[in-house]
Amino acid sequence: MFDYIRSDLFRYCGRCNFLVFIKTYFWNRTFRFQVAFRLAHGKGLLKILGMFLFLLNRTRKQIQLSLRTQVGYGLYIGHHGPIVVNPTAVIGNNVNLSQFTTIGSNKNKAAVIGDNVYIGPSVCIIEDVKIGNNVTIGAGSIVTKDIPDNATAAGNYARVLNYNNPGRFVHNRWPVY
Repeated sequence: MFDYIRSDLFRYCGRCNFLVFIKTYFWNRTFRFQVAFRLAHGKGLLKILGMFLFLLNRTRKQIQLSLRTQVGYGLYIGHHGPIVVNPTAVIGNNVNLSQFTTIGSNKNKAAVIGDNVYIGPSVCIIEDVKIGNNVTIGAGSIVTKDIPDNATAAGNYARVLNYNNPGRFVHNRWPVY
């Protein structure tokens, strides 16, 4: 669980130490939310502390990320939302979620998002789609079909535009082995 917090801190600041943690925790409310989210997945007293902090941070309702959602290492949420993520969604490692992002489903299962994915502002990812690794999804896109690895997609409805330099907006990647 502490590795998850360190990975999130690294995505925000590019380094991990106690002073950077304290500064980021008090100055960045999105990171504060993520610390609570990660602690709530811990055990014992840390889980209780995490649940308490999670409930405190949910009062603003800018980020609707269920504790049942599977999230990998190095999540980066830009501009503190608003963001809505279905509890059945699976989010990979080193994923950027921009403001006004919705990952939802009207039926059973939401999207599976790969590693090193940048999701631009105002993107809607609908139903059980698979977003590959190293993908960039442009602003305002509505994703209703699978996006392959190493692609840049945009539009309403999103389609693959090219395979040139995808995932280039994912900075400070946490090394996952």
